[in-house]
Parts: sequence; C-alpha cells; structure tokens
Amino acid sequence: MIKVENLTKLFGAKRAVDGISFTVQRGEVLGFLGPNGAGKSTTMRMITGFIPPTSGTVTIGGHDMLENPIPAKKLIGYLPENAPAYTDMTVYGFLDFAAAIRGLSGEAKKQAINRAVGLCFLQSVLHQNIETLSKGYRHRTCFAQSIIHDPDILILDEPTDGLDPNQKHEIRQLIRRMGETKAIIFSTHILEEVDAVCTRAVIIDRGRIVANGTPHELRAKSEWAGAVTLRVNGISSAELNGKLNGLRGARKVATATDGTRVTVTVFPRVAGDGDLTREVIAATSGWQVEDLRTEEGRLDEVFRSITLPDTAGKEAKL
Repeated sequence: MIKVENLTKLFGAKRAVDGISFTVQRGEVLGFLGPNGAGKSTTMRMITGFIPPTSGTVTIGGHDMLENPIPAKKLIGYLPENAPAYTDMTVYGFLDFAAAIRGLSGEAKKQAINRAVGLCFLQSVLHQNIETLSKGYRHRTCFAQSIIHDPDILILDEPTDGLDPNQKHEIRQLIRRMGETKAIIFSTHILEEVDAVCTRAVIIDRGRIVANGTPHELRAKSEWAGAVTLRVNGISSAELNGKLNGLRGARKVATATDGTRVTVTVFPRVAGDGDLTREVIAATSGWQVEDLRTEEGRLDEVFRSITLPDTAGKEAKL
C-alpha cells in the first residue's frame, strides 16, 4: 500500500531526510519513532504529497505521488502535526467541509460525518466553535477529518498528542481496529504506544532509518533481553556476586541491598539467551529466593542506545 524508496529531503545545506526506504502493507500499523528533529514529520509530509522530495519516490496504492498525485491522495487520510483546523468553524461545519472536499454529498456525506463523530466521541462538542475546544477535542476533531472518507491508508502525526489517558486509550483502540484492514503509519515519541498499537516500528535518527522490526525484535536488541532478576534473603551481596559472575552465560551482575535482602540482576552475554535462567536457578538452589523473573527487553533502552549523539550512525536494522 505504501512504498518509500531512497527518499531524501534537503533544506538548503541541511539533509533532513537521508535516503530512507520502507514499505507498509494492508493490515500493518507502522510506528514511526525518533527524537525531535529526526525527520519524522518531514517524511510524512512527503508521503502525503504535502511537500515534494529532493529525490526518491513515494508510491501509494500503486500510484506515484509525484506523477499521479490525485488518485494517490484519494487513498490517504492525514492527521498533520499539531492537528490544524479552521478554528472559526464549528466541529460539524469543519467535518461537513472536509467531507465535501473529499467528494461526498447527500446521504453519503451525512453518514460519513456521523460515523467519524461516533468513532472520535465528538457528540458533546459537535456545535461548538473549534477555537473553544480543549487541545484534546481539537485533536479528536482533526483525527475525525482524516477518517471521514474511510481511507485505505492513514498517516497520523502524533495522533495522541494532548489527550488525557482515557482519550489516548480510545484512540489507540481505534487505530488498532482500523489497522486490521488499512495500512497505517503514525509517528510517536511515546514508546508504550509501540507495544499497545504497532505491528512493526521504524526508528529514524538524523534523517536515516537506524532500526526496523517488530516490537519483539526491537526489544531483543536490549541488553535487558533475557536478563534474570532475583531477590534473595540471607546471602551477602559479595557471595551473590561471586557465584553469579562465574556463570557461563553471565556478562555482568548488578546488585542492590535492602537489609538482609539482596536484589540482583544477571545480564546475559547474548541478548535473549534463555539458558541463563536455567543457570541462575541451578546456581541458587538451596538459597532463600523470594522472587525470580526473566526480563523482557526494554524499548526505551534500545531507543537511547541507537539515537544518542555518541551512537549516531549506528544502525540496528533487523
């Protein structure tokens, strides 16, 4: 549904997007992650045809965005950054306008508006001017215009920005349901949304893709993947360190003491090594182990490890 090839955008001497390529199929929800200034919004603007690329191609449903933009754009619903809208319009007036410019009229337009209002929970503010709305309701209103024509492709730039926790949950549920039949890209800096919504995630840094994979594959890159954390009573931290540092699969051991209890995390030499848990259980047999668990990888740690300045240029493509 979406094919991006060698996409590049220059603003003067600044290379905002640097030759990125990826695809999105129907039934996929692609999370687009990156630090501020990484090139996320610029990429989305090029995908939607809002700005032209310096080089590279964007193909939407088989249509080249530069050569055949009208049929390509008909397939897209777009929620831009900061959810812009005509603030002197009412919510209903804005959605009526959005439906009309999408070519809807008569009963079809009425049904489309009612559907978008219901999905985005806008009934209580339908006849308010947009300028009087809270940030959350403004965002919902702009989200509603992006789905008014039931598009096959959704491009969503920070779709949960400014929403309270309940509203975020509602929008995430809506994106997940729509993602079963549509191709969706949404940018976010909230890593929990990757697990909550995405089937796949791309991390972009300084205009280049530095990681591309499922949430599970990205977590597997974390040093925490397969680490074993246990809480032990009646054993000194020095004895624990000595015993567990000697394990074949252990790379390092971190301990914290609270009275007679010691909490220790054993990090694997190879991320995700399932044998380490069995080694730790065997090594601590007969001790007063109060808790033992195998850790999942941490997306925030993966994100930081490949986007911090001292790791610039490091790629973790999967």
